[in-house]
Amino acid sequence: MSLTLYTNPMSRGRIARWMIEETGAAYDTVILDYANSMKGADYLAINTMGKVPAIVHDGKVVTEGAAICAYLADAFPGAGLAPPLADRANYYRWLFYAAGPIEQAVTNKSLGFAPDAQQQRMAGYGNFDLVVDVLKAEIAKRDYVAGDRFSAADVYFGSQIIWGMQFGALPKFDAFDAYAERLTARPAYKRASEIDDALIAAAQAEMA
Repeated sequence: MSLTLYTNPMSRGRIARWMIEETGAAYDTVILDYANSMKGADYLAINTMGKVPAIVHDGKVVTEGAAICAYLADAFPGAGLAPPLADRANYYRWLFYAAGPIEQAVTNKSLGFAPDAQQQRMAGYGNFDLVVDVLKAEIAKRDYVAGDRFSAADVYFGSQIIWGMQFGALPKFDAFDAYAERLTARPAYKRASEIDDALIAAAQAEMA
């Protein structure tokens, strides 16, 4: 089997790398830059959006971070990153809540847009404060978002929490901190971060 990750170390591709590291699968990496290769013909043939991450697994293309997490959990069942089918309600719910309302709310806030009362009826996330309240309530219930065990849902959902606090897009709360500490202590998270951080350092050294 072959698995290739298309990414940039300063992108959501870090989520996909973390997920791959959790599977334990061997993989190749193609680093793309924003100005040229990400919009080049070769990559656009893989992802017409010209965005990262994307993976190609045995000739099959998967894009979108949440989809990559869900796909890899199923493609490598031995890693135990998805609950049994009968127990996937919370798994699907919060994996895609992170890909929808959380990402929309954080992005809009970062861009300086806050929907008014009428617009909140149209916005799937309602408003930023509502999303934060939902996150606080949910994370306080259990150690991991889908249950008592870590899963692929935590890779995507947790990344939103970790990055949101790191860049000031989400407020800091004790429950958020404790959840983030559990995730960032994982060996796969550390391996993935070390790889991407080294790539960033090497790129910065070349520019110096």
